[in-house]
Amino acid sequence: MADRFHTISAQSQTRWGRAPLAMGSQDDVAEKLEGLAKRFGLRGYLLINVPSETSTDFSSNVLMTSWPDEMLKTYDHAGLIFGSPVIERLRQSTNPFTYDADGTNRRRTDGKAAIAASLFERHGMTRGAYFPAHNSAGLRGALAFGGTREALNPREMAELNAMANLIFTEVVDLKAAAGQNVTLSRREVECLSWASAGKTSVEMSEILGLSEYTVNHYLNRATRKLDAVNRVQAVAKAIRAGLLN
Repeated sequence: MADRFHTISAQSQTRWGRAPLAMGSQDDVAEKLEGLAKRFGLRGYLLINVPSETSTDFSSNVLMTSWPDEMLKTYDHAGLIFGSPVIERLRQSTNPFTYDADGTNRRRTDGKAAIAASLFERHGMTRGAYFPAHNSAGLRGALAFGGTREALNPREMAELNAMANLIFTEVVDLKAAAGQNVTLSRREVECLSWASAGKTSVEMSEILGLSEYTVNHYLNRATRKLDAVNRVQAVAKAIRAGLLN
């Protein structure tokens, strides 16, 4: 079965060629991912860096996704990153695998199985698959698709797996290039620096002598410039881009 899987993967990669590497923009990648999800009868996609053992939220590891904002916020608010059997498996293995929100979350040991299963059911992501990926620098990630259809068959798994490294590498490169071209104002850097130190907007307003509204304005503007989903991810991206010490 393993040999057959890799043979199909090679055939699929040849079929797709190097198309993902010539997409040119994150919008192109998003369109491609949306097309793949639709083609396989799935509802949404998720592209992430594999969260480290010290990660305290999931959102800051998300590169691209069609998950609703509410789903990501609820996931992090409930602390579902801790004890996630999916994330643990991604940390330990590079083999693709399917998931079932109900069955997979039964393996949680934090007492949040029902909360997690309910979240995925509410957003129509009860079944799907994860495809571990990596780039030439050794950065580890994963491409995932979810929906409500029956489990993907071996041929479908192989076709999607063949795309994982190509798409992951493309998006990491695009985001790195975008980060190199970002310019933050002095106030934006100050606010992100204090955010990285764990300060709240209220605390930052007192430290910087600004209103809470103004602090949030600078943080939101920096977050948009860095193409981040929240201030936590904005801080991480700013550090990686060398914009923060």
